Amino acid sequence: MIKQHLKQNVYEAFLERLKFIFEEFDNIYISFSGGKDSGLLLNLVLDYRDRCFPQKALGVFHQDFEAQYTVTTEYVERTFERIKGRVEPYWVCLPMATRTALSSYEMYWYPWDDTRRDAWVREMPQKEYVVNLENNPISTYRYRMHQEDLAKQFGRWYRISHGGRKTVCLLGIRADESLQRYSGFLNKKFGYKSECWISKQFKDVWCASPLYDWSTSDIWHANYRFGYDYNRLYDLYYMAGLKPSQMRVASPFNDYSKDSLNLYRVIDPEVWTKLVGRVQGANFAAIYGHTKAMGYRNITLPEGHTWKSYTQFLLDTLPARLRNNYVKKFRTSIQFWHETGGGLDEAVIRELEAHGYPILRNGVSNYTRDKKSRIIFTGPIPDDTDDIKSSKDIPSWKRMCYCILKNDHNCRFMGFGLTRQQQRRIDIIRKKYKSVEAMENGV
Repeated sequence: MIKQHLKQNVYEAFLERLKFIFEEFDNIYISFSGGKDSGLLLNLVLDYRDRCFPQKALGVFHQDFEAQYTVTTEYVERTFERIKGRVEPYWVCLPMATRTALSSYEMYWYPWDDTRRDAWVREMPQKEYVVNLENNPISTYRYRMHQEDLAKQFGRWYRISHGGRKTVCLLGIRADESLQRYSGFLNKKFGYKSECWISKQFKDVWCASPLYDWSTSDIWHANYRFGYDYNRLYDLYYMAGLKPSQMRVASPFNDYSKDSLNLYRVIDPEVWTKLVGRVQGANFAAIYGHTKAMGYRNITLPEGHTWKSYTQFLLDTLPARLRNNYVKKFRTSIQFWHETGGGLDEAVIRELEAHGYPILRNGVSNYTRDKKSRIIFTGPIPDDTDDIKSSKDIPSWKRMCYCILKNDHNCRFMGFGLTRQQQRRIDIIRKKYKSVEAMENGV
């Protein structure tokens, strides 16, 4: 798909999308994270609703991950108090499995874990619209379910509880945030009426991203132009010297935020002291996450080991669940590079050939825009490829070892996607929820 520029500005296009949404869907709710994008989306949608569809009910869903800056909590509370009379508010503080990239021994941590109340980073919000274990109307929630599943199942419950009619969740996702999100809009398999910014979640449950073509400057320009309130954390980020691309409002323990974890010490020292005791590895990540100490080119091999033997040694030290997770991905990668092959630039291929690597061309890759040649390795996977300077996207035991050392449980560094490679388990969960929904609807 080629990018097409429209003869209108992004705000005009946004209003057309909102008109389409309000006319097409019976139930509408907004996913509000407390960040700049979802905050602007919430304000714009509320203003549009009041102006054009004043009788239309709107829901607001906020998924609280417990560990966050104090100013973010203040902004969320300030927003909910301001809009609670205009929307159906749901501030969700339920135990859920959330990935952590800090620990070699924990793949997940559990915000609002009721078995560890004494370790909570902050107190549970005390508002009538807060959803927790003592006040939980969400019938599709299951104890300690994955955070992604909780967000999706809220949408399913919202449809059920609002007459079972066509439902859409509005997201503040934008294409220019990352190449992955950009390609996500290009490759929608289940778009709604050919709209790339609307995707299907379940039967009659959709997600829409009406801000998908906005830039960061568009977001801030709109906030200024309309005088909207926003999360003051961005002011603190700016004063700390961060670039706009580094300013993220997310769980401090995930892959995207761990590099800036050290900022908590400066911006919110009281919360920082609680973060250290909440998830293993937080202090180490804060010290080294923003340095080159754990960079791919900088890690060194212990004496007496090859990268293969060191990888095997590290695997032996891990709990069975984590070890099996890595082994499965490593085996998949090795098989892929032996039988299918990955698309590489011609310069990389020439460099591999010049250094004597046993490779063969195996057609072209359909996963690359310019149809790069697909390369397979005919011999054992190399121990390392440090002599190849033109790319790090080449299979090696060092590459696998690096994933373990970086607590990269998803093996993103090796090219794996962010989604969990447990499709069978997901299918079972979906089947289970489908049966629950059927019972609740009397089917």
